[in-house]
Amino acid sequence: MINCNGTIVSQESDILHSNRAFLYGDGVFETVKIVNNTILFLEDHYFRLMAAMRVVRMEIPMNFTMEYLEEQILLTAQHNSCMASARGRITVYRNDGGFYLPATNTVSFLIQTQALATTAYFLEKKKYEVDLYKDFYVTKQLLSSIKTTNKMINTIGSIFADENGLDNCILLNDSKNVVEALQGNIFMRTSNSLITPPVSEGCLNGVMRRQILALAKKHTSLEVIEAIISPFDLQKADELFITNVIKGIQPITHYRKKTFETTTADALLEQLNASIAF
Repeated sequence: MINCNGTIVSQESDILHSNRAFLYGDGVFETVKIVNNTILFLEDHYFRLMAAMRVVRMEIPMNFTMEYLEEQILLTAQHNSCMASARGRITVYRNDGGFYLPATNTVSFLIQTQALATTAYFLEKKKYEVDLYKDFYVTKQLLSSIKTTNKMINTIGSIFADENGLDNCILLNDSKNVVEALQGNIFMRTSNSLITPPVSEGCLNGVMRRQILALAKKHTSLEVIEAIISPFDLQKADELFITNVIKGIQPITHYRKKTFETTTADALLEQLNASIAF
């Protein structure tokens, strides 16, 4: 079951034939983690969604309060019997009409939820190999920092990773600097410095990125820096890891011929779980 504008309907319902998100990628979305009927980091998700809607010139309905959207997401999880632990996604798209120029800037929304196996974040102790994806590049612009329904680079990059036996790929921007991974922000530890690219480099303004930056700054042994990372820096790193709100932290163990530690990822994940108090 899915939630379409507050109404629970079958997933088989035909709602896409004139949907602008389907036709033009004219939509924005948020992916959230639900644990014990609570949306983690709700405020961060809500304000990022509102900011994204403003960037793409969508009219924000008067009823789009944080409380209303929370209620609708949890209602969908309840109907899908996945309130204990779930991935939720709300997609907001411009209403039908027009071609590239919309007939209206009013919006509709669609909510989906899917059960997850665990509540707490955890690290899988297994090989996780990545490489660079260089067929297409992320542009350094505001649109790259928000979640739009046009994710073609991530889609094609995921196919490339699958075809080459990789677990993920690292995306570069048009200056050939490191931006992020296919499914999350990237962090690099070199000695006592923890570095992640600034949003101005074209990376997603990630909700989990924000949590990890805040937690890392509490480490007296770590210098936390937002700075440009070149592909050459990756092979000199002691540790690399990826962050997103569903996985939490995913350590990278192998990049080309280099293997990496996971000590900082282990410590930060423990802090993350403690801060949420599952």
